[in-house]
Amino acid sequence: MAPETVIPSTATEVQSTPHAIPTEFKHPLDPLTPDEIAAVTFTVRSHVASKTEIKAIKFITCSLLPAPKKAVLAYLGISLTPGGKPEAPIPIVRKAEVDFLDIVNGHSYNVLLALGDGKWSIQAFERLSEGVQPQISVEELVACEKVVKNDPRVQQLAKEVGVLPEQIFCDGWAIGYDDRFPHTRRVQQAFVFARYSEHENLYAHPLDFIPVIDSNTDKVIHIDFPYHYKPSDEKGALTAQSAKFPELSEDSFAVANRPRIPPPKKSFDFLPDLMEKNEGGYKPRDDIKPLHIVQPEGVSFKMNGHELEWQNWKMHISFTHREGIALSTVTYNDNGEIRPILYRLSLAEMVVPYGAPEYPHPRKFAFDSGEYGMGTMANELSLGCDCVGQIHYLPGSYVAHDGSAVIVKNVICIHEEDSGVLWKHTDYRPGGRGQTVRRRRLVVSMVCTLANYEYIWNYQFYQDGTIELEARLTGILQVYVAQDGEKSKYGTLVAPNVNAQYHQHLFSVRVDPMIDGLNNTVIESDVLPIPEAETGSAENFAGNGFLTQETVLKKEAGRPYDWEKERRWRIVNPARQHYSSGKDVGYVVAMKGGITPMFARKDGWALKRAAFCNYPIWVCRDVEDEQGSRMWPAGKFVPQTRDSPADAIDSWVKGEQNIENEDILVYLTIGTTHIPRPEDWPVMPVEHLSITLKPQSFFTMNPSMDVPGTRDPRSVAAFSQDSSNNESQSNCHCD
Repeated sequence: MAPETVIPSTATEVQSTPHAIPTEFKHPLDPLTPDEIAAVTFTVRSHVASKTEIKAIKFITCSLLPAPKKAVLAYLGISLTPGGKPEAPIPIVRKAEVDFLDIVNGHSYNVLLALGDGKWSIQAFERLSEGVQPQISVEELVACEKVVKNDPRVQQLAKEVGVLPEQIFCDGWAIGYDDRFPHTRRVQQAFVFARYSEHENLYAHPLDFIPVIDSNTDKVIHIDFPYHYKPSDEKGALTAQSAKFPELSEDSFAVANRPRIPPPKKSFDFLPDLMEKNEGGYKPRDDIKPLHIVQPEGVSFKMNGHELEWQNWKMHISFTHREGIALSTVTYNDNGEIRPILYRLSLAEMVVPYGAPEYPHPRKFAFDSGEYGMGTMANELSLGCDCVGQIHYLPGSYVAHDGSAVIVKNVICIHEEDSGVLWKHTDYRPGGRGQTVRRRRLVVSMVCTLANYEYIWNYQFYQDGTIELEARLTGILQVYVAQDGEKSKYGTLVAPNVNAQYHQHLFSVRVDPMIDGLNNTVIESDVLPIPEAETGSAENFAGNGFLTQETVLKKEAGRPYDWEKERRWRIVNPARQHYSSGKDVGYVVAMKGGITPMFARKDGWALKRAAFCNYPIWVCRDVEDEQGSRMWPAGKFVPQTRDSPADAIDSWVKGEQNIENEDILVYLTIGTTHIPRPEDWPVMPVEHLSITLKPQSFFTMNPSMDVPGTRDPRSVAAFSQDSSNNESQSNCHCD
């Protein structure tokens, strides 16, 4: 496969055959190398050719099948209990997992392999149930546009609104939910746009029809004409009789009962040279002075392959086709004691449901992780642009249809940042002293492009023992064309005839905790006024008293948030208590305003498939089998599901299993509801969401008290250097 057949911004090179004999891995959780991917797929192809009747296949995924937790922890010398000794190491067999499609009949297969004596061998070969679809590949997304551009009917429809064949572009999406098409057929929907000149912002010119393609036959099988709202109707009545989807046998344009709508012509570019050419009066700002990030003695972290050490932190960093970044075996050196905190942390799933109820927009709810893969859609990062300062990059690789390895050279960025003040105090009395300590953080980051949207993922570690996962949302709004004078209650006209529909971004973050050992507990804590103690009472005379009320979660559950009680959750190890507070050692979860419900109806299509959105936190037992741990809250195989699958989180959590002092998993749901603004157009300024894990009764005291205060000798007064400024600097007391 040639490199140009994949999306250019996401791939560096392609490797088709192994270059080396497999050697002993550095770390049991290291991702498959390009050599290993090529060797694994060669083994699968050989098996298919010699032992099955399958005529032609295309690979969809190929990834490491992680070793059992206890085996990994024993290998690394990490104890399973507080203060205990590690278990004796046992041999670890390196394993891989492959999903592929039979191109002829569309059947899906899952294969497990093991490495022994330098060769990969098949351990399990399973044909999946009828209609089960693995994720959509990058090549299928690229092919979707080619199929649409070359379809005669699409070309004719585009011509009718003034768009030439060479000006047709589209984004392929999973079909979402549309039971008019059999679930056995692998289909995509295509959002079509016009691009009137090279590199122009095509999203400024949406077309008024949506083709549906078969990804196995590479043919357009249907064309939908969305309903609109009558421009002359003050109540905004639909042009069609109802929002219901028409039958495939019906003429959807006739049912839509509206005229053809030409795409808006105005350019809304984001590339500087095109803005200068097409936007009258455009001039880049010239009052921005350089700002440099300098580390004259180099970085403070160390890398050993995929393993990172930074100050007291140590962790393994992996790349997967589905999650992108996955962090494992996160530990903290607490005055010589290596204390485990997390076994694994990653984005497990996300969904973007749109709020327009008229056909066919209800099927727009993309599972960007499960349907496409954050890793396969990751960008190659640019030094000094995506990441600034002294940077270390890690590569990533995933499989192409032909079994070769697609390599993204600089996919994960690791660097340090100044993050303001860590802690400070000044004795305000005459002659009193003060101390200021600046905060530094380690950032492990990645950028993914999902068609129009960009997601920036930052895993951030702090000197006070805090862990933060930050998501930054940017890119271009998904838009649809509006008629002249048309108004919608479900979107914003960000530009004339350009409708950006209301939508949400909802993320499921998988936390596999290991607080001082594998067996942990979750405690729910509410803040409330002293119960039954009115103002004037003996217990609460002034009426100001409040306290926390804690509940140990004993059975697997999804739990709601309570704003009035400022509810929070703490992951603890009941086998170890803090010397002073008496509380179990633990980490508390903070979601910084990121808790939001899905606004779709409980019995609606979107929530049926994304049950993880029902609660901000889910807690269940981990169960390891031959395919590893419980992982995916919306199911392992997401495309074209009609309901929540049997391997989704609502099936795991039935309220029956004990989760107190067990090996548990915690799934956290955060999100944002996007009511688009004109200021989000043509490219959206970043919006921030984050989850923070903060130590609570885990450390004896503030673990960052040993961070030295340092004065930056390069800092100077901006406009003067008079004696008052110099005096201010001399009293900094940050040494």
